[in-house]
This record gives sequence, C-alpha cells and structure tokens, in this order.
Amino acid sequence: ADTIGVFQIESRAQQSMLPRLRPRCFYDLVIEVAIVRPGPIQGDMVHPYLRRRNGEEPIEYPSKELEEILGRTLGVPLFQEQAMKIAIVAAGFTPAEADELRRSMATFKLKGMVTQFEQKLINGMLERGYTAEYAQRVFKQLEGFGSYGFPESHAASFALLVYVSSWIKCYYPDVFACALLNSMPMGFYQPAQIVIDARKHGVEVRPVDINFSIWDNRLEEKSGKYCALRLGFRQVKGLREEDMVLLSGRRVQSYKNISALREAGVPEAALEKLADADAFMSIGLDRRQALWEVSTKNDTPVALFAGQDAADISEKNICLPGMSQSEHVVHDYASTALSLKAHPVSFVREKLDQFDIRPTKELTGVQDGQLIKVAGLVLVRQRPGTAGGVCFMTIEDETGFANLVIFETLFEKFRKEVLQSKLIMVEGKLQREGD
Repeated sequence: ADTIGVFQIESRAQQSMLPRLRPRCFYDLVIEVAIVRPGPIQGDMVHPYLRRRNGEEPIEYPSKELEEILGRTLGVPLFQEQAMKIAIVAAGFTPAEADELRRSMATFKLKGMVTQFEQKLINGMLERGYTAEYAQRVFKQLEGFGSYGFPESHAASFALLVYVSSWIKCYYPDVFACALLNSMPMGFYQPAQIVIDARKHGVEVRPVDINFSIWDNRLEEKSGKYCALRLGFRQVKGLREEDMVLLSGRRVQSYKNISALREAGVPEAALEKLADADAFMSIGLDRRQALWEVSTKNDTPVALFAGQDAADISEKNICLPGMSQSEHVVHDYASTALSLKAHPVSFVREKLDQFDIRPTKELTGVQDGQLIKVAGLVLVRQRPGTAGGVCFMTIEDETGFANLVIFETLFEKFRKEVLQSKLIMVEGKLQREGD
C-alpha cells in the first residue's frame, strides 16, 4: 500500500493488510485500524473477517441479538464495546460485570485477567441456547483482547486522522512531505524515505543551500503540479537552530562567498557542517571546495576588504580533485541522512546483477512461491512479542521497497546480520496475496 508517512497505517503489517481489506468507506478504516492489533490476531479474528468480507465464508449469526451487535463487523467481534454487549446479551452479565470485563481487556499488561471470566461467560451462553463450540470461540476471541484490543471509539478517532492524512498525501504530497520532515523524529521511516516517496509522487526536492534554506523545510514556487520542497538547515546533523536563524536573518542579499558568512557571524563549526552538507552550490563551491575555503579562516579579509574573497593567488590556483558521485552520496548520508543525487544501492547494482539479485520493482512480475534474491538498505526491523519469534524487516533499493519475514530459526542463525546490517542481501520465496 502507498501509505509511507500516513498516521497509523504506514507499518509493514498495515501496508500488507490494506490491499486485502481494500477500504471503501470510513467505517472500513475504523476496522483497518483495529484489526491489525495483537488482540484480533491472537483471537483469530483477522482471517474470518477477511474471508467473510471477500465472500469466501458465509456470514452467520447464532441469534438476532448478536446480529445487532456484530452486524457491522460481519459476525466477528473486533472491539471492546462489542465484547461487553455480548457478555450482557448472550451470557447474562450485569452492566457492572461487563465493565469489569472491559477493564480486564483495557491493558495488555494484565494479560491473564480475562480468563477469570471464562466459566461465567461459557456457562451463561450455554444456558441461553448457544453451542459449546460457539461459546468457546467467542471466549477465545475475547481473550485475545487481553493482548491489546481496541475500543471502537478509539479506532474511530484514529481512523479520522488516517483519512485526513491519506487525503493530504494524495492531493498535496508536497505539503505532506514538508510537514512530516518538520515533525521528525517520528513514525517508521527516516527523512530519506519521506524524500524518496515525495519524489515518486512528483514533488521536486531541492537541497539545503546557504542562500535559499531556512531552519525548517519549506515550500517554494510551483515546479510542475506541486510546489518544490526546499530542505531546511534542520536536516544537517550538528547544526544549531540559533546559528541558522542568524544566517537567514542577516541574508538581506544572497551571500557571495564564505567571508560574507563570517561577517554575518556564522560560527566556524557551522560553516564546516554546511560545507560537509554540500550547501554552498549556489556560490559555485562543491563540498570539497567549500571545506577547503572554510579551512582558510586565517586569511579572512578585514576592514575595507571585509566580505571579499581572500586574495591569496597561490590558493586560487589550487585545483582540488573532484569527488565521485558515490563519494558525494556517502557524505550526503553522513551529513543529512539522505541524498538527492542517487541511492546508495545504485552504485553496486552491476555487481548485484551478476549474482542474480533482483531490483525490488521487478517483484510485481514474479510468481508466488518463486525463489528470489533481493538486497537493500535496512529501514525497519520489528520483532513483536506476539509473532512467535518472527522478525519483520523492510529493505529499500533504488527502485522501491521489499518486506521480509525472517523466521525464528533463521533469525537465531543470522542474529548479528539481521540486527546490525545497514545493507543486507536475502534469498527466499516470494509471497503474494490479494492479486
């Protein structure tokens, strides 16, 4: 699913669920938010709901009363409010007892609390004509809430934010990306992935520059369908906001050289960080040239010559060796955690091709179950306590993303590589669903 940066539905699990659930209305988003939780997963509610939604399993209700409670979720209890109503209607709980049941489900820390209601719930349902098999199934589902299930009101509030976030991302990807970058750190993804995603959606992203950037990321004039996104000084590691506010505040006219920045009061440490971030391109200096000129601070002109270039002829004639594209990208990631020049994996693609390691964009044309190899930068690692030792990983190459499922035996065998690698190659069977 195309949900990078979208509130609540940007995780690997949510991105995998969305194409299977295919929300068509707001309440579908409420269910989407609630269903990808340890409670519904452990209570075996996810697959029954999806099968019923897709017409693969009949929707049945043991009684008219339960149809009124479970109708909107196709007979599968997904919310704490439904659990309380089932306890009252189908098992004879008093409202106070049902509220006590809700309290036991309200926190995952008290995991075993729901079991104390087992006999009362099952016996109450048997007395009212429900089968033992159905009563056990209902209890198992309610017990799953002890591992963190959502109240419907909570899910609806989250779903509203999901809808708003998705709408902004769809129609204003420039605004969306800019706001996300200014809110970092947050979410699953790093600035590099937010920027790559914005560019894929047609947004021009411009580099940090001493003559155009301010502290925050901001939108500039339109470039095509959307406004161009100018990266701010906040993206450069080690810069202080007060120094950059000073730089931009005294930028009445464009800076012509590094001496002018010194005259404006920008500290030497900040100049070095800016040079390392390749932020002097507007005055014709690339990263290496800027670092060289910053290092000549003792030659800064003073008095009548303030703000002018140093006049040392010998230094003017120095010809520094140019940096390769790959060197620039490495320095970009070191200084700003992203690069607009190229993706790191692109520089090793030729070698990867020799080992039959496929670009992730080609996965759409690979058959389910086929053995393949992929490689990429590690973006996200997750190992939920409810996953039975399975580790979930998302990797990125120059063409897109791939989600990996690493089973416990492999995780233990390659623990160091899984937990510490920044660039990783994997081989496994492709799994496709929902085509």
